[in-house]
Amino acid sequence: MFVSECLDVNRDGHLTIGGCDTVELVRRYGTPLYVMDETQIREHCRAFVQSIKENYDGHGRVLFASKAFCCKEMCRIVESEDMGLDVVSGGELYTALSAGFPADRIYFHGNNKTDLEIETALEAGIARIIVDNFPELETINRIAGTMGKKADIMFRIKPGIDAHTHSFIRTGQIDSKFGVALETGEAMQIVKRALELENVNLCGLHCHIGSQILDVDPFEHAAEVMLKFIADIKTETGFTVRELNLGGGFGIKYLESDNPVAYSEYMNRVARVVKARAQEYGVDLPYILIEPGRSIVGSAGITLYTVGAVKTIPDIRTYVSVDGGMCDNPRYILYSSDYDVLCANKANEPRDFKVTVAGKCCESGDLIQENTPIQRVEHGDILAVLSTGAYNYSMSSNYNRIPRPPVVMVCRGESRVIVKGETFEDLVRNDV
Repeated sequence: MFVSECLDVNRDGHLTIGGCDTVELVRRYGTPLYVMDETQIREHCRAFVQSIKENYDGHGRVLFASKAFCCKEMCRIVESEDMGLDVVSGGELYTALSAGFPADRIYFHGNNKTDLEIETALEAGIARIIVDNFPELETINRIAGTMGKKADIMFRIKPGIDAHTHSFIRTGQIDSKFGVALETGEAMQIVKRALELENVNLCGLHCHIGSQILDVDPFEHAAEVMLKFIADIKTETGFTVRELNLGGGFGIKYLESDNPVAYSEYMNRVARVVKARAQEYGVDLPYILIEPGRSIVGSAGITLYTVGAVKTIPDIRTYVSVDGGMCDNPRYILYSSDYDVLCANKANEPRDFKVTVAGKCCESGDLIQENTPIQRVEHGDILAVLSTGAYNYSMSSNYNRIPRPPVVMVCRGESRVIVKGETFEDLVRNDV
């Protein structure tokens, strides 16, 4: 019935998440409200960790892509599940360190790191800096030398694979702002340059081909390309690449019609390719890293809203306005992202009312979903948008000076606030 296993309907006809009645959650915390289910998050973490044990004999590590959902409590959960962390900014790094996350399990990505971010990462002693380009390589070497340190690095490689996703979230093809290209010879050149530098230690390679990918074939192809490049490096330089990060991008179920492959199948099929190509090319099996983000938290989250106006334009459409919108979920205006929507306090009723869900921002494009079937709703009803655990809180903003909503974590019928909602005072705190 639902796109996520943490959702259900109770005897009152109300939507539940993690054993908590969403109507009661709204009474306690208000709307808009992000809600995350801890049990499902931990189950997904453990499934990926187990897949490393089963497919690579434990010779690898799962890194949570914190850009999907970054807060102190999420960092604590990731640490307790024996995972590493992928950060992409000084702010994400600061959050992780503030939560007490072990620095030696943090990997720093990004296509344009500042000197301060590099210095902070080196001072903290993080595991790896993933280098994006030639200028960054030289900058890291310079800063590390000044600090009397040697930076452990990996290179982000563009494997030349065009994953079949929205153009804004494809990253593996040659025309991408991320990484160095194989086709042009740039990738080999930067590897050779790193081997000449005194203050960097090349540990491995990284690739990421895109997000919300529902097919295994692109991941298998990426693995083949990367193993071939590892073999080419060994042939040309004699250097053995010890680590290979195959990125993330595993798709989740946003709609009933979505049919993502089970994560265990992703891992098993890609592992077979990695092992076969390593043997074929005569290279050591590298230490494997993966970076799931959306696939860990996406389906574990929902967003709850209160319905305001219901406006019908005859022969055109019906708008259902809610007390949130692009400030707490910009993904529809950015990517035309699909979501499943329902009335949380009428979850047992038929969804036979086709509407456009509109946000409260002063933008015509502030929509959450168009022409989507929901229950018959009226002013004061509660609307639930499903599978919003990834890239909703992370991408939220204060446009129109609207405070960000709180984030509540639920677990087996209990709830707690893990991120406080902002107040109007928070909005003016930095004004002078």
